[in-house]
Amino acid sequence: MTYNVLTLFPQMFVSVYESSIWARAIESKKIAVNTVDIREFAKDKHRRADDYPFGGGSGMVLKPEPVHACFENVETGCKEPYINIYMSPCGKQLTHNTVIDLIKYSSVNILCGHYEGVDARAVEQHIDLEISIGDFVLTGGEIGAMVLIDACMRHIEGVLGNEESAKTESFADALLEHPQYTRPAVFGGKEVPEVLLSGHHANIESYQRRMSIYETAKKRPDLLSKTVLTNADISYITKK
Repeated sequence: MTYNVLTLFPQMFVSVYESSIWARAIESKKIAVNTVDIREFAKDKHRRADDYPFGGGSGMVLKPEPVHACFENVETGCKEPYINIYMSPCGKQLTHNTVIDLIKYSSVNILCGHYEGVDARAVEQHIDLEISIGDFVLTGGEIGAMVLIDACMRHIEGVLGNEESAKTESFADALLEHPQYTRPAVFGGKEVPEVLLSGHHANIESYQRRMSIYETAKKRPDLLSKTVLTNADISYITKK
């Protein structure tokens, strides 16, 4: 799977490329991440990619010409099917289901906005989907693009060492993940739940399911309406 990131600041991605799961996924060719400098497509001698907004207002707006030319260049070499995304606070909020939809594409082209945004004509011409990572504003779309790529690549076969990991993490079935424990068995006077040390897989699975439900009910009750709860699940929540 290929991610093409259209950005004014390609250097922001260097340390991410070289770290942890990203580095292994790129080296093993499970994913490719290409940064494309929008300034390279600016036509004036100063490579100016932004200008003052019509109608006044503070800040600058990315010009349509370099964004358009950048997309045309990227799309020429794209594997089908591909999708063009704009990281924007006005976009659809990123969810697990959105991530699962996006990994169906061979290429994902991500436009990172900056300053006061991108000329609306370039957005209308090229963007298929606007995505937000939350109800807040960042200085640019690069961090949002990193979040999007990281969330997606975990579901690509071979990226994670344990393929079951992505299936059982938070939001995979609209529930938060159950609490995790490791050695030592006693820390700060608190013991790991005895059932986790029992070796009885059915009991452990049942316990972890109940704890996932409990954590979701306590921290994100809005998610409960998005999952199928058994009578036993409902009884457990009621008792808690």
